[in-house]
Amino acid sequence: MSVEYLFRLYCYAVLVAIMMISLYGIVRGASLTKKLIALTIFGDVANALIIYVGYRLGEEIFAPVLPTLEPSPEEIAWFTSAAVDPVPQCLVLTAIVINMAITLFLAFLVIQAYRLYGTTIVKKIAKLKG
Repeated sequence: MSVEYLFRLYCYAVLVAIMMISLYGIVRGASLTKKLIALTIFGDVANALIIYVGYRLGEEIFAPVLPTLEPSPEEIAWFTSAAVDPVPQCLVLTAIVINMAITLFLAFLVIQAYRLYGTTIVKKIAKLKG
């Protein structure tokens, strides 16, 4: 196994470990604020994982823009072997906007819960009646 392959596996493992820690924070967090922070971290790590999957290791890495208007079959073969996949980049741009909108909405709900109940602790809010 090459060093690049081991490094790639290590990066996958780190990203998955951070995802699991943030998922634990979402499920077991006592405060709505901590749950919101864990959810934001989870979304950011998922975006990083998608970008990392689409990234290509090697000596020649190019943007996904074809350099000529009428490429030959050899140029197309070279382009597909050297260009970075643009689909994960587009998905991540969309996911960032959606993640921001959801985070802002949930932050608004946390603020409203604090205004109404005086706390953001989930167990205390669940015990309240009214």
